[in-house]
Amino acid sequence: MNFDYTDEQNMLRDSIAKWAAGQYDFDKRRAALANDEAWKTNWATFAELGLLAAPLPEAQGGLGGGPIDVSVVMEEFGKALVVEPYVPTVVIGAGALNYAGAAAQKEEHLTAIAAGERVIAFAQAEPKSRWTLTDVATTAKKSGAGYVINGQKAVVLGAPQADYLLVTARTGGAQRDARGVSLFLVPKSAQGVSTRDYPTIDGTRAAEVYFENVSVGAEALLGEADAAAPLIERIIDEANAAYCSEAVGCMRMMTDLTREYAKQRKQFGRAIADFQVLQHRMVDMFMASEESYSIALRATIKLAESDAERARAVSAAKVSIGKHGRFVGQAAVQIHGGMGVTDEMRVGHYFKRVSMLDATFGNVDFHLKRYTALSAAAA
Repeated sequence: MNFDYTDEQNMLRDSIAKWAAGQYDFDKRRAALANDEAWKTNWATFAELGLLAAPLPEAQGGLGGGPIDVSVVMEEFGKALVVEPYVPTVVIGAGALNYAGAAAQKEEHLTAIAAGERVIAFAQAEPKSRWTLTDVATTAKKSGAGYVINGQKAVVLGAPQADYLLVTARTGGAQRDARGVSLFLVPKSAQGVSTRDYPTIDGTRAAEVYFENVSVGAEALLGEADAAAPLIERIIDEANAAYCSEAVGCMRMMTDLTREYAKQRKQFGRAIADFQVLQHRMVDMFMASEESYSIALRATIKLAESDAERARAVSAAKVSIGKHGRFVGQAAVQIHGGMGVTDEMRVGHYFKRVSMLDATFGNVDFHLKRYTALSAAAA
């Protein structure tokens, strides 16, 4: 099997790296985090660079790429600590539309996403659901030709910037039944939708979202009613694969930053990079980053396999990369000394980001149990 990137994918990587070096360096990123409107300029740049269109169908203005293209984008985003809601919009929102949307829904939303004119947030988690995808208390009751939605969603990443919310709601069955979960694409401006926005520990933005008698038409339903659970698992697996690639970018940067710092920091008249114990630690960091890259690439490739094979590969990647990310982050902070966790040092921000990625859509413990259950079922 050929694991080389295509010329187009290498050009995509180079264009992101060049943009990040000039427009998204650490100081500019910090300034942008203090400005609630700064993300719009970056989002327009993503559209100009073709990043939003990369994995979308050509019929809706996309470039017809796939998960490998997304992994290239996400690794570079990890290196730059990009905080814009790329995965919620392009991987989850556009993915759900591509798999289950009607022709009219695809034409309306995918075209707008590719052009940078639409942002989608995935309103899935609830205050008591943990990472159980089918634990859905939010309800969507039939009302004429449409539905009325009531409930609350928690830690909705990208919701402060979003135009639309991709909402999981129960249209039938008991609270934890797989059957009875449906997907709706709801305008955030719809009457009865309210949000409480806040920053997360890594600089991204999220919100608590409340639905109070929100009326939507039949056109808001995405796919078949009561049968969205397999689709939800698929798009979350694809999101986790993308986040694994982002974590690889973060780990590579922590390793590079730590190596450069160790060459400059002196103790007892010598650069601390000369001490063998720290050399061993930095080699371990490098190896963890490279192992993470390999397993993230494997998970990305396996997205095209059967549901069970895809899920096992993604959970294996989440477990391995979650552990490696913690090790690399802790080692980087320790070698930097106490100031490694200060706001002025880049390495601490990368550590916060990999910690957030580990907790998104299931942490190490959750995915270890999932992998074990899937392996037992396959035996």
